[in-house]
This record gives sequence, structure tokens and C-alpha cells, in this order.
Amino acid sequence: MEALIEMLGNATFENYVGAAEGYTEMAYQMSAHVLTLGYAVMLAALLYFVLTIKTVAPKYRTSSVLSVVVMVSAFLLLFVQSNNWTGSMIYDAESARYMLGDGNDLFNNGYRYLNWLIDVPMLLFQILFVVTLTKSDFSSIRNQFWFSGTGMIVTGYIGQYYEVTSPTLFFVWGFISTLFFVHILILMKRVISEGKEGAPPKAQKYLGYIWTLFFFSWMLYPGAYLMPYLFSLSAEPAMSEMAVVARHITYTVADVSSKVIYGIFLTLAAQEMSKAEGYDYESMENAL
Repeated sequence: MEALIEMLGNATFENYVGAAEGYTEMAYQMSAHVLTLGYAVMLAALLYFVLTIKTVAPKYRTSSVLSVVVMVSAFLLLFVQSNNWTGSMIYDAESARYMLGDGNDLFNNGYRYLNWLIDVPMLLFQILFVVTLTKSDFSSIRNQFWFSGTGMIVTGYIGQYYEVTSPTLFFVWGFISTLFFVHILILMKRVISEGKEGAPPKAQKYLGYIWTLFFFSWMLYPGAYLMPYLFSLSAEPAMSEMAVVARHITYTVADVSSKVIYGIFLTLAAQEMSKAEGYDYESMENAL
């Protein structure tokens, strides 16, 4: 391990697995396919949000525009990360495994963090353009969302560089990131609870779905962050290809849930609110 640390430094554990034992055909291809699926879903969802902008009243369309921004950002950066994975590992015919390439770029989860740095504030702002806050101040909630969202991503980004070389720093930075995360959960719960007040019954149902989805999907991120240690159950990260595959799957499920499905539920809630306010896109289309 000391020799690998000297060679790879603060690289993420995916590179350590690739340098130490490499990946079987199944593990490598599963990771590649999952990463490809991630950006492909974002591209498909981009079309959905563009085509459904006019199905909600103008006052709610900012939320749809933010969904479009999120999809473009996610597509581009996840596409780069997918290429980063396939470019960093090279097939070794002698061992019949995919090994970390000599002289190639290292695999880096930093692309995901760059994506989240753009997307997380947008995702948190989105719901503020759909619900009506009955007690909280819009600007205050928006600023708190931005502060905690940015703080969560930046501290997590720093922490992930120490997941092999310094477990203590890895967990310390992860803990700080979690504090911001808990604050976001509290704020989101407040926003949804206030947003349900006076909303049409169907819109209230979708807002309830959003809270369940938000809580579930965002809880996956700390799980993926801790994946090397969840598989080792010790003070050292697991040099396991299955931990790598599990992390890629977990991050992809979390991204699709927290961005695509979340955005769809927000669109559905906005459509119901639009109808309650007299804006019925389907009737307008039929009249034409």
C-alpha cells in the first residue's frame, strides 16, 4: 500500500484498485455502462423539460428553465467523466483485466463535484419558483440554500481526495459536509410544508412525493462517498472492484432521482397549480 500511495498520492480509490488488482471485464463494463446511462438520461430529460415549459403558467416556468440548465450541465460533465473512466483504464491481455494505464489520466470523481457545484443551488432554487412560502422569506431561504449547498459540495470535494491517504481527514471533511446537508434537509422540509398550504390536492400529493424522493435520493450521496469503507468495515478503504461498481451505480441512481425525477415531479405540481389558477394548457391546445 505504501508503494501505491507514493505513486498515486491523493488519487481516489478507483485508481488504487486499478493499479493494484485491476478490474474484471464485468466490473469494468458495468461501470462504463452505468456512467454512459447517467449522461444519456440527462440528455433525454433535457428534451422533456424543453418540451413541457409551456404546459405551466408563465410564473412557474423559471423552475423548468432551471431544470434545462441542470440537464445541460449534468450531461456535459457526466459525459466527460464517462470518457475519463474509459480513458484511464487499459485492457491487459496477460491478466485479462483492465488496469490503470501507465501515463494516462487518473480517474477523478471531481467531475461530479463540479457538476454538483452548478446543479445543487439550481435544484434547491427550483422549488422556490413553484411553491408559495407562507411564513419564510424567499430571499432568506434562497441564500441559505446557496450557502449550505455550496458548502456541502466544496467540503465533500476536498474530503474525497483523502479517502486513501488520510482516512481521518476524509471523515472530518465528510462530517463537515454532512452538517451542511442536514441544514438543507431541514430547509427543504420547511419549504415543502409551507408550499402544501393552499395548494390544490394533486399538487400537494406531488409535493409529498418530492419530499420522499428528495430525502431518499440525497441520502445516497453520503453512502457513495463512504463506499470504500462500507465494503471494508475497517480503518482502511477496501481495494474492491465491487465497491467501485457500487459507487458508480449509487451516484448514478442518486443523480437521476435528484435531478430528473425531482424535476418531473416539480413540473407536474406546477401544472396542477397552473390549472387551479385558470391556466389549462391542454384546453388551450385543443382550442387551437
